Amino acid sequence: MEAVEELRYLVLAAQRDGSRRLAESLRPLGLTPAQSEVLTVLATSPGPLSVKELGELLVCETGSPSRLARSVVDAGWAEPVANERDGRVTRLGLTTRGQAIATQIAGVEHAFHEQLAATLGDPAALEGLVEALRCVVGEGPAGRALARRRATAG
Repeated sequence: MEAVEELRYLVLAAQRDGSRRLAESLRPLGLTPAQSEVLTVLATSPGPLSVKELGELLVCETGSPSRLARSVVDAGWAEPVANERDGRVTRLGLTTRGQAIATQIAGVEHAFHEQLAATLGDPAALEGLVEALRCVVGEGPAGRALARRRATAG
């Protein structure tokens, strides 16, 4: 097996394993990883987001996030917020329940990230891996979404 082929399968395996482990961690909260990403993006946003703006920040759903947005609204974690400048655009903001669960998600994700960092051990190895994977995802939709989130995170 060539190294680049192994890289492709290792990325796929890491993604599948990571998604499975995160889903198991979120299950007690009654959330899917995709829903948790939506709530995290809304929680870290400076204000309510339109579905289009939300979609530009998501990695889990790079197509049309409206179904996913509807699922968090239907669950009572987010709510439509009227847009004062443009009545045609509806924005989504977290409800009180959504804010509370977003705090719980942050705790689950922190523990998950700590485990992942411990697996890698060396912080320099982590930085190198992150840089390499940024090259792999490049200018694709998920890569652009992550770049936007990095830019807004400071």
